[in-house]
Amino acid sequence: MPIASGASRTREKQVPTLVVLVWGALFFNVLAPSGNETLVPIPHSVAQLLAQGSLGVALLLALIANPRMVVRPNVLLALLSVLAVVSLAVSLHNEFLVASTYRALRLCGFVVCLWLLTPWWGRHELPLLRAHRLCLWAILASVFVGMVLSPGKAFSFEGRLSGALWPIPPTQVAHYAAVLVGTSAVLWLCRVIGGRHALLAIAFGVAILVGTHTRTAIVAAIIGLAVASASLFLGHARVRRTSVSSLVVAIVAATLFAPALVQWASRGQTTQQATQLTGRTKVWADVFNTPRPAFDQYFGAGLSNKSFDGMPIDSNWVASYVDQGWFGIVVQAFVLILLLFMAATTVRSPRRAVALFLIVYCVVASSTETGLGDASPYLLDLVVAASLLAPAPRRSSA
Repeated sequence: MPIASGASRTREKQVPTLVVLVWGALFFNVLAPSGNETLVPIPHSVAQLLAQGSLGVALLLALIANPRMVVRPNVLLALLSVLAVVSLAVSLHNEFLVASTYRALRLCGFVVCLWLLTPWWGRHELPLLRAHRLCLWAILASVFVGMVLSPGKAFSFEGRLSGALWPIPPTQVAHYAAVLVGTSAVLWLCRVIGGRHALLAIAFGVAILVGTHTRTAIVAAIIGLAVASASLFLGHARVRRTSVSSLVVAIVAATLFAPALVQWASRGQTTQQATQLTGRTKVWADVFNTPRPAFDQYFGAGLSNKSFDGMPIDSNWVASYVDQGWFGIVVQAFVLILLLFMAATTVRSPRRAVALFLIVYCVVASSTETGLGDASPYLLDLVVAASLLAPAPRRSSA
């Protein structure tokens, strides 16, 4: 690694700080407030104003970090830009014109901010991954503090852990915990972070993940870790030892605690409710059984609140069909395929392993979560993965 001059070293220390601030503002923007109880009551309109107003802060900070507005060519963001522009054009014809157009404009601004961060893609210090993990720590710390201060409110959402300081639903808390656990485990396997750091992150994240009672996040994290570990299996003895040990522990635990695990996973639901994914499949069937104009089938009806007849859709692909049509589904699928291709053609490394975890996690979670085609934490996950797979910049450009 070449030795940088004193000025360059100073700048390298300053730039990640700005990146963290931009990323933190983007993350806060996608912390859509839910309806669960909080320790200090926050009016929903105020919470929305604070969260959505942070996009303007993110854009301002991104312009400060990248004053010349230098961007790197990027196929992923080009696809997301096309998706955002088409979504805006379609939203102008939505029944709820103002709300749908606003969501589309927000997506456009979100993508513009991501373009302004492309000079930091591919850098050896991994600024976007570091910023992402710092945001995860901050969010989960707030959930933990809320649980300590007011356990009743923290578990008021059907007995599942949610945010009691900021209204975060259990599914999103589980998402943040799973990503922190998964990235920490992969970085430890690659000897990028130390054992104490990894142990704290994994124990903390797993405890919160269990408290949320969210099956999708757990399954997605397990599959993502399995794929990431497989990509490192031949080159890292620690990965081989850990994989074998984990498999043995999993088999023993499944044998000894099978009834308790089944009871925990069922969340008191009947077999029919579980097979219908808590009623989700009924909503999905209604979406596809409802006649729609040909234009809506191909391009959607414009960005919505991801519901159908007042019921949450809870599937990225079904929601994308409603909002962005088959066009949106194809673009999002191509984004995932592109990222998987980039990972497959990248040399074995910690960067590729973390990227694979994030991509696979999003693929699995997209079955019962929304967000790959809109401003969301899942989109941020994919951008972090893309930044890890991007080639290193030839020279500092921002």
